[in-house]
Amino acid sequence: MRSSRHSQDTTQNPQAPRPLVEDPSSEVEKDHPWRTPALICSEAFSAFLHKHCPVVAERFCPTPWCWGGRVQTLVCALLKSRPPVSYRNELIRTVDGGQISLDWVDNHTSETYPESRTRPTVLILPGLTGNSQQSYVLHAVSQATRWGYRCVVFNNRGVGGEELLTPVTYCAANTSDLERVVQHVKGLYPQAPVLGAGVSLGGMILLNYLARKRTETGMVAGITISVAWDALKSSDSMEEPLNWLLFNKHLTNGLRQKVTRHRKILEKVVDVDYVLKARTIREFDERFTSHLFGYKSCVDYYRDASPAKKLHHTAVPILCLNAADDPFSPQSTFPVSIVQTLPNVALLLTAHGGHIAFLQGLFPRGESYMERLFGQFVQAVFENPRDIKRACGIEKEELSQYHSDSKEYSIRDSRNQ
Repeated sequence: MRSSRHSQDTTQNPQAPRPLVEDPSSEVEKDHPWRTPALICSEAFSAFLHKHCPVVAERFCPTPWCWGGRVQTLVCALLKSRPPVSYRNELIRTVDGGQISLDWVDNHTSETYPESRTRPTVLILPGLTGNSQQSYVLHAVSQATRWGYRCVVFNNRGVGGEELLTPVTYCAANTSDLERVVQHVKGLYPQAPVLGAGVSLGGMILLNYLARKRTETGMVAGITISVAWDALKSSDSMEEPLNWLLFNKHLTNGLRQKVTRHRKILEKVVDVDYVLKARTIREFDERFTSHLFGYKSCVDYYRDASPAKKLHHTAVPILCLNAADDPFSPQSTFPVSIVQTLPNVALLLTAHGGHIAFLQGLFPRGESYMERLFGQFVQAVFENPRDIKRACGIEKEELSQYHSDSKEYSIRDSRNQ
């Protein structure tokens, strides 16, 4: 398999990655900022995406005065519009006695899916310190409800306004809370298909969940935006002086604030004063997250949290959007060679776009490239379920598994006779 947008001869080395990703110093991306994003996936998945998600074949033209990933990221955080969304909050309990805050948009007025029991559901997982009020979440909800779908935002423990009932928060490697949420959603609407949408850390959790659960995810597909594929290298990038000043410092402060808010219960398991002295995300994870989730060190946690090498365990269609100039996720970590071997995963890479930004136009306050991609992919999945399964080879795998199971049962029956 190879990048679906390959004009050069790859017969000698069909596994060769695109120059955009393989060579970090490539002049191609610098000389041609307004280029069509590189789509790495199987030919069948590529054909499906080009037919139902035409944005993948369009040139991505970044906002001209937002030059570079850092500026894109900052401008998006400061200027992005916030569509009005009215949520219905629900608190659900976990097996350890904790609680999770879910924010629903039921979309009862949906003309496309008037029956609540069959209305497709988009499950959204925000980033590191984010919740249902982030601008990118509000835009995603706005896109999905416009097409008649239901949305539910999974707020990580302690960030959705609810109190922590147990001294447990969240991390990129732990998927037990997401499993609880999916079970709850499917329990309420067993006939409604669910699509998972994860942003940044939320995307890492989603991918780790999809890899862990394989064919038992309760989801029909997944989409991720600005995932950090290698947490160790991402941490290194975020500790570069300028990135630390612009992003790392702010995010670490947000993490410390959440610990302070829940100090009374968290001080039962960690040295809160020591945690609050953390100056970087890595220091915070070393002093807090790793300890809370039983890792010997932050290095062990980061290795377990990194989703790239787990992609081959996934069994549902997945579309992943990343920008080569994302200060949070170095392009050298993009799993191009891995994705080239998988029928169900597509990696869409832009030369520019920053982290959860992808701004376009002179006044980039409204919907951008990532919102358009999100909207088109969600609709493509829900409206063409059989086509996307076929494109990703899932029907063949299910049939093969069926025959394998039937053969196994037949052997068992003959032995029992």
